[in-house]
Amino acid sequence: MPAKAAKPGRASSPAARAEAGLSIVVPLWNEAKGLADLHRHIAEIAQRLSANRRLSVEAVYVDDGSTDATQDIAQALPADALDVQVVTLSRNFGKEAALLAGLDHARLGAVLFMDGDGQHPPSLIENLVGRWLDDGYDVVYTAKASRENESWLRRTGVKWFYSLINWGARQKIPADAGDFRLLSPRAAAALRQMPERNRFFKGLASWIGFRQVRVDYEPAERVHGDTTWNVWSLIGLSIEGLTSFSVAPLRMASLLGVLLAASAMIFGLAILIETVIYGKDVPGYPSVVVGLMVIGGVQLTMIGILGEYIGKLLSEIKARPVYFVAEHSVKSASESTPARAPASRAAE
Repeated sequence: MPAKAAKPGRASSPAARAEAGLSIVVPLWNEAKGLADLHRHIAEIAQRLSANRRLSVEAVYVDDGSTDATQDIAQALPADALDVQVVTLSRNFGKEAALLAGLDHARLGAVLFMDGDGQHPPSLIENLVGRWLDDGYDVVYTAKASRENESWLRRTGVKWFYSLINWGARQKIPADAGDFRLLSPRAAAALRQMPERNRFFKGLASWIGFRQVRVDYEPAERVHGDTTWNVWSLIGLSIEGLTSFSVAPLRMASLLGVLLAASAMIFGLAILIETVIYGKDVPGYPSVVVGLMVIGGVQLTMIGILGEYIGKLLSEIKARPVYFVAEHSVKSASESTPARAPASRAAE
């Protein structure tokens, strides 16, 4: 069932906006232990939204190739207060692909994205919905209120990442913004029009514009399991985000080349003056070796940066689907058994 079309312009009242409904997209990867509890919290909130706001709610759980019992538990989740979709991908395609799969399968107008590990508190959903319905914001994004509990190295890395990705950008990505956010029907429709396969969700959700507002929150403690994010995966994610959404690394490479060329000219001029005017010997082996190592290292770095962008171009040219769906089921709140949909759908 396709998503409801967004009406042009801002709706006249919260009740009119609520007619579009809300799809809550939750990407999952090995979240079997905490999924039932998370769904219970979401169902309670959906029940209150239905009673207080007359807002239809569905949950779209995207199993991104889990190796535990996540799929089985998701299939067994009750549809008491809201419709439940379970989209099982054919393998692990990554979080960005899972978010896109959830967006593609969302049947209602507005879309809210949240993680399945429980660190995005479901209690905040009503606040995000209120900023959309009552205040008319199109993108309500969350950001960590504080990073004091994180290491100095991680805080510094995050600061440099946002500084670099926003360098020269017309539309800035808010610092510390996460994937936990709500998009109005027209914002969700705009995000669906983004054709690229190398996606950086935070950047795309900011780039589309519209009226956006920040909501600070404190992440909840992870109750079940351990995080799969480590230093190397965070570095990889940062590189992926930078090369998918920004040309800042290319600009830095160009500036570094200009800086090295200027330094070489100044150094050469200094040697010429010392040799011709003061009669000093030209520095020999050490200066040559150091110069070659510096230039060689910079060249390899630049080639690596270019290689990242060329790899992105190759991926876009191949135009492979972002994901494949192995199984898709829809369970309505008015039904007791799920209806299974064909599993041949894929994003292009």
